[in-house]
Amino acid sequence: MVTRQSSATGRKLSPISQRANGISPSGIRKFFDLLASMEGVISLGVGEPDYSTPWRMREAAIYSLEQGKTMYTSNLGTPELRQALSRYLLDRYGLDYDSASELLITVGVSEALDLSMRATIDPGDQVIMPAPCYVAYPASVTLSGGEPVLIPTVEASNFEIDAADIEAAVTPRTKAMLVGYPANPTGAVMPREKLAAVADVAKKHNLLVMSDEIYARLTYGVEHTCAAALPGMQERTILLGGFSKAYAMTGWRIGYAAGPREIIAAMTKIHQYTIMCAPTMAQVAALEALRGGEESIQEMVADYNRRRKMFVKGLRDIGFSCFEPKGAFYAFPNITITGMSSEVFAEKLLQEEKVAVVPGNAFGACGEGYVRCCYATSLPELEEALVRIRRFVNKHRR
Repeated sequence: MVTRQSSATGRKLSPISQRANGISPSGIRKFFDLLASMEGVISLGVGEPDYSTPWRMREAAIYSLEQGKTMYTSNLGTPELRQALSRYLLDRYGLDYDSASELLITVGVSEALDLSMRATIDPGDQVIMPAPCYVAYPASVTLSGGEPVLIPTVEASNFEIDAADIEAAVTPRTKAMLVGYPANPTGAVMPREKLAAVADVAKKHNLLVMSDEIYARLTYGVEHTCAAALPGMQERTILLGGFSKAYAMTGWRIGYAAGPREIIAAMTKIHQYTIMCAPTMAQVAALEALRGGEESIQEMVADYNRRRKMFVKGLRDIGFSCFEPKGAFYAFPNITITGMSSEVFAEKLLQEEKVAVVPGNAFGACGEGYVRCCYATSLPELEEALVRIRRFVNKHRR
């Protein structure tokens, strides 16, 4: 490593910032990189639909390219997409957002998350979040100079966050809470009454809420509650969403943030200097998704539901305790019957049976003893994965 020496103190200075050193590499990408060099692997590791983007979205993007629409758009995103998104949020959740000042089109929901943190969190501010949680949540807080405060959730309580646990964690430095339901990696969905109790804590302590609802359309037999649509919450909530999961548009990198205009303005300033605008052709595809993608969503959700039922039953038949996911497309089985840690289990399963899963501790310490399996892959592959996992467990069961 290249280092330099401070003339004032004589100590060696690292070229890497403390914030960058303070975060760990993504536990998801570690296993993704491993399997990339192996043949015959069944990947249950990366949270990505196995569907191609529906043709009507691809066709709209292709036509826009043929028409030469390859220039920058407004920093906020095209007016047409923001207007369509405003109508969508009003029709679906009763939320009235001004398309000219309260909506920002981003490079995936990942950028929206990063912008929301950098625009609102000062050094030393605390952000409360349930765990296990998506790997980017704590990192996004750390990179903004804040302090992530993880509140463990447990299988016995359906991995739902409890308002009392959040209130107990509030300190004078608490500025915000970050929630993501339907949840990655557990598949948990917050019942409306429990989410309303969490919202009451936010209002009582004057907290911002960042609500990552990228999986909002992927639920099974339960209703998703939008955090911003709860009474008194739109004014203090940054709603984060996107097109990657429900519309099978992961590689298009198109998402959005909706929120109070002063916060969206601050996020837009950072967006201007770092990104400029989301890809033009991806915005065209997203507009077409809002206009005519509903049938495709319904077909994909019905298919995921079939896979979900089969795969969770298969995991339980092997002997795992496995929470029944109510949303997203992940199963989160407890693998302690093997006596292995999550990382050892994932590494050995990949090496011995060529099945890739993600160790639960990648999503927080309370995820230890679990692994995340994405069932957004074909039924034949899921069936074969279960055969291999059963063989592996029978070999290593305590």
